Amino acid sequence: MFESITDLADKLAATGYFIDPVMTQVVFLAAKLQKPLLLEGPAGSGKTQLAVSVAQAAGTHIERLQCYRGVTEDKAIGRFDESLQRLYMEFSKGQDTNGRAGSWRELQANLKGRDFFRPGPLMRALECEKPCVLLIDEIDKVDEGFEALLLEILSAWQLSIPEFGTVAAKSIPFVVLTSNEERRLGDPIRRRSLYVRVEHPTPEREAEIIASRTPKADERFHREMAGIALSFRNYSLEKPPSVSEMIDFANALQLLGTDHVTEEHRDVLLPFLAKTEKDRRHLLLREGFKSLLDDGARFAQSLTLPGGPTL
Repeated sequence: MFESITDLADKLAATGYFIDPVMTQVVFLAAKLQKPLLLEGPAGSGKTQLAVSVAQAAGTHIERLQCYRGVTEDKAIGRFDESLQRLYMEFSKGQDTNGRAGSWRELQANLKGRDFFRPGPLMRALECEKPCVLLIDEIDKVDEGFEALLLEILSAWQLSIPEFGTVAAKSIPFVVLTSNEERRLGDPIRRRSLYVRVEHPTPEREAEIIASRTPKADERFHREMAGIALSFRNYSLEKPPSVSEMIDFANALQLLGTDHVTEEHRDVLLPFLAKTEKDRRHLLLREGFKSLLDDGARFAQSLTLPGGPTL
């Protein structure tokens, strides 16, 4: 998918996704060795966005399996289209054994053929002529049984469909699995993957990310946003702001025509930073929002960004 580590780094940066050199090398090796990448860490730390950005950087598309409690094999692999099967049976009525429909045995075989199967994201990823990115998002939300279902595709790059046999990969996808650690994943998944611990970016890295999304703002603004992000994540919030939420926050300020956050902005900006009632109440305290802004300003002063002095 990528010619070199430098090629990968440049193309990821062009998408607005910035990672450190070590992580860049790990992603490059995962692509070259065709190994799944298991990203584990807190929600909002950029795990899903890595898969999206790799797909953009590689000029390919992404197949996404969003995991949730109760997700079924049909959702992941695919299922037969019963309405199309019924339509085919109606069409076949009245045909004799020498006609187009053939014998009853042939009719049954046709109904279980590939033409009537509607593939899910796992099967679509294997059937791509050109390698895609397969994102298995929030795998920690499924049980061990469903997790075991994934082992065949992650080790042999194939899927066994009882009705019509084994589907081998036409191309090997770049696989990204993400986990928010709601439960511990099994060892078989871990053994098959390159494991990476993902935390929220450093303030310096976050300032760089925000700068790529708000290019018209100046460096002082980018520092302030990164300082506020660190301040809020250090506070006892139920739901600390994610990187994407901080980008939305920065864009909101730009739309309001300001490049500096003050206490007067609190109420209109709370929906961007407080995502639970408990967090909202904390930030509505007289000194709550102001103290976080003050802490953010101190953090911003200590930042050293590439190509610029500290404030």
